Amino acid sequence: MKKLLIPILLSTFLPVKSMADTRSLTDVHNDSTLKSEKVIYFGKGEEPAPDSSIDLIRKFYEDQFRHSQDPLAPYFLFMSKDNTLAMGMGGCVRMRGYYDWGGAIPSPGFAPYLIPMTENPLRERYFGTTPSGTSLFFRVIGTNRKVGEYQLYIEANFNGYQARDFHLKKAYGVINDWTIGYANSTFSDPAALPPAVDASGPNAKMSATNVLVRWMHNFQKKHWTIAASVETPSDKVQQIADQTAKVEQYVPDVAMFGQYSWGESNHLRLAAIYRSLSYRDLIAGKNHYKPGWGVQLSGVWHPAYPVTLYGAVNSGYGYGSLGGDWLMGDYDLVADPEKKGTLYAPFCIGGYFAAQYNFTHNVFASATFGATRYNPYKGAEPTEYKEGMYIAANVFWYLTPRISCAAEFNLGRRLNHDGESRWARRVGAMVQFSF
Repeated sequence: MKKLLIPILLSTFLPVKSMADTRSLTDVHNDSTLKSEKVIYFGKGEEPAPDSSIDLIRKFYEDQFRHSQDPLAPYFLFMSKDNTLAMGMGGCVRMRGYYDWGGAIPSPGFAPYLIPMTENPLRERYFGTTPSGTSLFFRVIGTNRKVGEYQLYIEANFNGYQARDFHLKKAYGVINDWTIGYANSTFSDPAALPPAVDASGPNAKMSATNVLVRWMHNFQKKHWTIAASVETPSDKVQQIADQTAKVEQYVPDVAMFGQYSWGESNHLRLAAIYRSLSYRDLIAGKNHYKPGWGVQLSGVWHPAYPVTLYGAVNSGYGYGSLGGDWLMGDYDLVADPEKKGTLYAPFCIGGYFAAQYNFTHNVFASATFGATRYNPYKGAEPTEYKEGMYIAANVFWYLTPRISCAAEFNLGRRLNHDGESRWARRVGAMVQFSF
C-alpha cells in the first residue's frame, strides 16, 4: 500500500515530465495566448498555413527584454498572405488597489527605501487605487530581401502625474541584430523578474530604459546570445551647496551581456556596464571624472513541469541610478566626508530570488525575497538608507488568456546606518484586460 501511495502523491503535487520534455506550464500558458489571436490577412493569394502564421505571431513574444507585466501580443493582427509582414496595435487596461498599515508608503509602488522612519498619525493606514501600467503599443514585424528581418515598436503607459498622464515607455526599431531607440538597458533582464501585483517589484531589480544602439546576436541554434550597446547616460550625483555640482555627461554608458538559453524559456545571463561619472569641485574649481561599473548574474529556470525559478544578484560602484531602491537616492557619486568638494562612487549590492508554482496553466502562485545594501566605504550620515528587504507572495488567475486577476501581500523593511529600522505592510489586488 505504501509503495502505491507514494507515486500517487508525487503525481498529484508534482507532475513530472520526462527530461526530454523541456516545456513547463508557463510555456503552456503562453501557447494558449498565442492561439487566441484573430488574424486578418491582406493581399492577393491564398491564406498561409496556420502553422506558418503562428510562427510569425510567436515573434511578438520573442523578446529578450520582455517582462510578465508587459502587454501581450495584440488580439487583432493584420498579416500579409506571403507571411512577410505582421502589424498589430494592442495594450492592456490594468487596475490596482492596495491597503497599507503599520507605516504607509507614500507611493503606489512598494519600495522599502520609501518606508517612513517616523510615525505619522495622519498616515499610519492608507487605501489607494491606481491605473498605472495601463498601456497602448504598436508593433510591426517584417522580412525584406534586402534588409532582412526588421521590427518597429512604440509603447506608452499611464504612469505620470497621479498615474494618469500618458508617457512614452519604449520606442525603437530593430534591423537584424541591431536595435536603435528608447529601449530596456542591456544591463537589465526583465524576463528574469518574477510576476508581481506591485508595480515596483523586487527592490534589487535593474530597470533602466535608455536611448541606445545595441548589437545582439544569437548563435549555436539560439543557445547562446551576446549583446553590447552604447547608452545615453542618466546619473544621480550628490550636490552640496558651495562644494560640488553635477557636470553634464558626454560619455555614453557601455553595457554588454552573454547568455545561455535552453529548453523553451530557460536562460542564464551575465551582464556588465561601465560608466563615466563626472562632477565639479566648486572649492578647487575643477571638473573630475570617476569610473562606475556594475555586474549582474540573472536567470530563469524550470526545474520541474509546474515550477519556475527566477533570480538575480548585482553589485558594483556607481550604478545605483540604474534601478532598485538606490534609484531613489543620489548614490552614483556621494560626498567624501574627509575631503570637502570631493565625490566618490559608493559600493552597492543586491539580489532577489523567486519561486512560482503553477497549479494549472492559468492559475499560479509565487513568492519573492529581495534585499539591497548601500555600503559607502567612507561612511554615511546616521539617517541615511543602508539596507532594504522586500518580500512578496501572490496568486494569479487567468480567467481567459487575456483576462487576469491577482492578489498579493507585501512586507518590507528599511534599515538606516544608525541601526534604526521600520517595517511596512501592504495587501494589493489587480485586474488586467489585454487586447
